[in-house]
Amino acid sequence: MAAYLAVPTRFKNPVLLASSLVFYAWGGPRYVLLICFEALVSWFCALRIAGSKGSMRRIWLIVELACLLGLLGYFKYWTWILTGTHALAGVPADVPQIVLPIGISFYTFQLISYVVDVYRGTIRAQGAYWKLLLYCSLFHQCIAGPIVRYETVAHEIEKRTVSERDIYEGVRRFSCGLAKKVVLANSCAAVADTLLPIGGDALATQVASGCWLGMLFYAFQIYLDFSAYSDMAIGMGRMIGFHYLENFDHPYQCSSVQDFWRRWHISLSSFFRDYVYIPLGGSRCSQAEYVRNMAVVWFLTGMWHGASWNYILWGLYFLAFLLLERFVIRDRLPKPVGHAAALLVVLVGWVLFRFEDFGEMTSVLAGMIGLNGAGLFNLSVHTAFLQNIFLLAVSALACTGFGSWLRRRLSTVAGGGDVAVRVVGALEMLTPPLLLLISLAALAGASYNPFIYFQF
Repeated sequence: MAAYLAVPTRFKNPVLLASSLVFYAWGGPRYVLLICFEALVSWFCALRIAGSKGSMRRIWLIVELACLLGLLGYFKYWTWILTGTHALAGVPADVPQIVLPIGISFYTFQLISYVVDVYRGTIRAQGAYWKLLLYCSLFHQCIAGPIVRYETVAHEIEKRTVSERDIYEGVRRFSCGLAKKVVLANSCAAVADTLLPIGGDALATQVASGCWLGMLFYAFQIYLDFSAYSDMAIGMGRMIGFHYLENFDHPYQCSSVQDFWRRWHISLSSFFRDYVYIPLGGSRCSQAEYVRNMAVVWFLTGMWHGASWNYILWGLYFLAFLLLERFVIRDRLPKPVGHAAALLVVLVGWVLFRFEDFGEMTSVLAGMIGLNGAGLFNLSVHTAFLQNIFLLAVSALACTGFGSWLRRRLSTVAGGGDVAVRVVGALEMLTPPLLLLISLAALAGASYNPFIYFQF
């Protein structure tokens, strides 16, 4: 950040590109060649599409898709596929273990969206290769999202300005995201892992209340974790003049399962909507074709999250409830009932998402309805609840729009006089450094949970 602010304007993008490549290399230097190669293929194909007519434009698009999706399939799914064929037919004898390059799903989808948009004529092809490489490698979001469309940042790559307000808002957003991740998400993960440890025999003997409490903490963990990365990306982008779109909109405040997916991982949902669902025909087709389109989208959504059957099951699980809402329920539920039903569907869905082993998955599902013979309550779950009740309350509050509402209210109060202005101003100034200090303390303590001292 210091180097970026210090250099003249013409050097800011090169500094940002160099920083992004160094950052990406930290997770595996050889995979820098992969992201550079994918950007090169996309840059070349987009230029050929822009300079071609007729069927040649489609051929270059197919070349781009085949190359990028082929690389994604090889790195992310080839080992999984060979593991399956080995289990069924003993072929191959030795399954190669292919290391998954960090962030490949995100920057691959970004480059695909760029080339498809050039093909559709909604954006112009970028003539400078290094600027396209900058777009897909921006260290703010290349490894954990959001999936940023080229049209969102095309103008800002060429020319952007940064005000003191931008830097402050960026630092504040980053600080909130960091605290959300290392203080709340990590603490929730520790509780979830204690109650529902993966890879052990404890799942089969966990009481029903322990299964529900563990999955509740996991639900908080996964939202706070994913949304925290987006907060940090949006904040870091804002510091240097990039305005990324929001990726989460308090999904646990949803009124239905469909509403949940309008609010959850918005950049991924919009990608599948614009580049898969609508090209297949969307909802403007027969009922059978609509079901087919939805099935394709949700099968791919499940696969995108990981190379395991549980993710595909998770995607098809949500497909079933989305179809149920469209064809059977049809907004007939009162809003409070719809909200509660949606949260229940989502919470059970996280069981499918968390456990790749189907034996562990069924153990937890059986335990949640008391069919594992372990009972409903025990002292250890009661103690875990009391020890983490404040963590539970703060995490639940962090999943709502309370923070934004409170900030707006304070801004309104600040108009009431000089004293109010000074108090609110002091709070605004102190919030980022205080959150950073708390986050650093949590990082230094690794598994330290500050909420454990607030217990009954």
